[in-house]
Amino acid sequence: MDAPRRAGRGRGSRPLTDAEKENAPKITWPLLKRVFSYLLPYWPRLLLVVSCILVSSWLSILPSVLVGRMVDEGFIGGNLDVLIRLIATSFGVLILSNLIGVLESWLNTWVAQHITFDMRNKMFAHLLNMSHRFFSSSRQGEVITRMTSDIGSVQSVISGTLTGLIQNIALVILAVFAMYQRNWILATAGVLLVPFLILPTKQVGNKRWDITYQAQAKSDEINQILSETMSVSGQMLVKLFSREKAEYAKYEKANGEMIDLNIKESMAGRWFRASMGTLMSSGPLVIYLVGGLLMLRYGADDLTVGDITVMVALLERLYRPVNMLLNMQVEIIRSMALFTRIFEYYDMPLEIINKEDALVPAKMVGSLQFKDVGFHYSPETPILENIDFSVQQGRSVAIVGPSGAGKSTIINLIPRLYDVVTGQVLLDGIDVRDLDLGWLRSNIGLVTQDSYLFNGTVRENLLYAAPNATEADLVKACKDANIHDFIMSLPLAYDTEVGNRGIKLSGGERQRISIARVILKDPGMVILDEATSSLDSISESLIQGAIEPLLKGKTSLVIAHRLSTIMACDEILVIDEGRLVERGTHEELLAKGGVYLKLYETQFRRAIEDAEQRYSEKNLKKPQGPDDLRHLDPDKRPAKVQGVERL
Repeated sequence: MDAPRRAGRGRGSRPLTDAEKENAPKITWPLLKRVFSYLLPYWPRLLLVVSCILVSSWLSILPSVLVGRMVDEGFIGGNLDVLIRLIATSFGVLILSNLIGVLESWLNTWVAQHITFDMRNKMFAHLLNMSHRFFSSSRQGEVITRMTSDIGSVQSVISGTLTGLIQNIALVILAVFAMYQRNWILATAGVLLVPFLILPTKQVGNKRWDITYQAQAKSDEINQILSETMSVSGQMLVKLFSREKAEYAKYEKANGEMIDLNIKESMAGRWFRASMGTLMSSGPLVIYLVGGLLMLRYGADDLTVGDITVMVALLERLYRPVNMLLNMQVEIIRSMALFTRIFEYYDMPLEIINKEDALVPAKMVGSLQFKDVGFHYSPETPILENIDFSVQQGRSVAIVGPSGAGKSTIINLIPRLYDVVTGQVLLDGIDVRDLDLGWLRSNIGLVTQDSYLFNGTVRENLLYAAPNATEADLVKACKDANIHDFIMSLPLAYDTEVGNRGIKLSGGERQRISIARVILKDPGMVILDEATSSLDSISESLIQGAIEPLLKGKTSLVIAHRLSTIMACDEILVIDEGRLVERGTHEELLAKGGVYLKLYETQFRRAIEDAEQRYSEKNLKKPQGPDDLRHLDPDKRPAKVQGVERL
C-alpha cells in the first residue's frame, strides 16, 4: 500500500450527528485501559505493526528529500551518473516502502481479526449464560447487531482508526522535521498555511453533510409516497377518492425540493474543491516566493534550488495527514462509542449463576415443592405471590388458569430459567439454586407449544438432547413419539434437512420430534406447556399417544386447555392473577363453583360441543359429557374426531 493512500485513512468521515454528540461517551483512562486490554495479548505483533508504519512513513518522505539532490547534483551539477543513481535509489525506496506496507497490512489484519475473534467468543459465552429474562425483554435484532456488526466494526477501528492515527502523526512529524532540517524560514512559511486548509475543509464538510442529511430525508419522503401510492391497495384508495391530482402535486413538490438539494450539494462540493485547489496550489507558490526572496534578494548562500524543490514536495506530504488528523477526532469518538456499546453487554450481570459448591445428586427422585414462592420483574407488578404446592414422585399435576395468570412463569422457575424473588423451589428437598445447573436442567424435560428445531437434519435435532445416543436409541424414541414412520418416509430419512425453525415440517411433526428429543433425554421430571394446543385433531391425537410413554412413571406438570389432558392428571391447580386460588380433582373443583367452573364453562365445553357436532355428522352416538369423550377408544373412532376430547 503506497504511503499517500495510507495517509488518507478516514477520508470522507462524516461529522457527528446530533444523536452521536448527545450519546458520545466520556473518554476516560479506565475506558482506554479496557480497550487496550484487548490489544495487550498481541503486543509483539502490534509493536511490529507500529515499527512498519514508522519505517514506511520515513521511506515515503525519503524520495521527496532525494528530489533536492537530483536537482542540485544531477541537473544543475550536470552529473548524469548521480542523477541516475538517485532516481534508482528513489525507485528502490518506493518498492521497499510498499513491501513494508503490505507486511504491515497483513500484520494489522491478523491482529484485528484475532481481537474480534476473542471479543465475539467472549460475547457469545456471556450471552449463553444470560437469564431467560434477558432474551424475553431484549430485541433479537439488537443482540445480533452487537454480536456481528458492532464487534465486526472493531476490526476497522484497529486496522483503520488506530493505525491511521499513528500513520498520520508519524507523517506530520517526519515532514515537519525534514522541512525544518532544510530551512527553518521556508518550513515556517509552509506550516503557516496549514490553518487555511483546515478551516474551509471543516466548514464545507459540515455544510455538505447537512445538505446530504436533508437530501436523504427528502429521498425517504419520496420513497414513502411511491410506496403508498404505487401499491395495489394505495392505488385503489387514490382512485376511489379521486386523489390523482393531489398525489401528483405532493410528489412534484417533494421531487422539486430533492432536485434543489442535489444542486446545492453538488455546488458546495465544486466551490470547496475550487477553493482547496487554489489553497493547495498557493502553498508551493509561497515557498517559491519566500525562497526566491531569500536567494535572489538577500543572497542566502546556504539555500539551493533543490532545497526549495524539497520543501514543495514535503509540503504536499504535510497537508493530507493534517487534514486526516482533523477528521480523526470524529472517528475516535465513534470508536469509543462502539466499544462502550460492546462493554455494556459484557457488563450485564448474570442473574442465574451456578454455585461453586453446587450439589450434584446421584439421581433424581422427582418430588417437587413450591414454598411461598413470589416472583416479579418489577416490585410494582407482581407475577406470582405466595405459591405453595407439592408434587410427589411419579404423580402428575395440571396447572390451569386464564391467560396471563402466571402458569408459564411457574414452570420456568423449576429449571431456573428465572430465579424466585421470594420463597423456594425445592427438588427432592433441595433448593434448586443449590443444585448444579447442568445437572438440574439435564434432569428436566420441557415440551412447549412452540417446538423449536435448529436448521439441520432430523438426526442432529434429536442428538441435541443426547449427543452420545445410538441409532437404536433414536429409533426407539421416535417410535415412542409416533414419528419414526414419518421420518422414514422422508427422502433422506433421519438425515433430511428440516429447514429454518423446522419450517419444512408441519406443526404436529415438529412437536412429535421435540417429544422424541425429550424421550431421548430421559429426564426424571417432565413439563408440558401447551404441548397440544393449536393443532388439528389428527396431529393432536398422535401427540397424545407420544406423550404417554414420555410421562410414564415420571413426575410431571402439565399446562393445558384440553379437558382430557387436565382430567388425566392426579391433581389440578388453578392459578389466577398470580395466586393459587383452587386445587383438587375435576369433580371437586366443579363442585366449588369458582374459577375452575368458569374456565370449564367458557373453554372446556367447546371441545364437547365440537365433538358432538362431528359425531352427529357421522351419525354416531353423541357424547354426553367429558366422561363419554374420555373413555372412547380412539382407535375405533373416525380419524377426524380422534383426540377431540383431548382438545
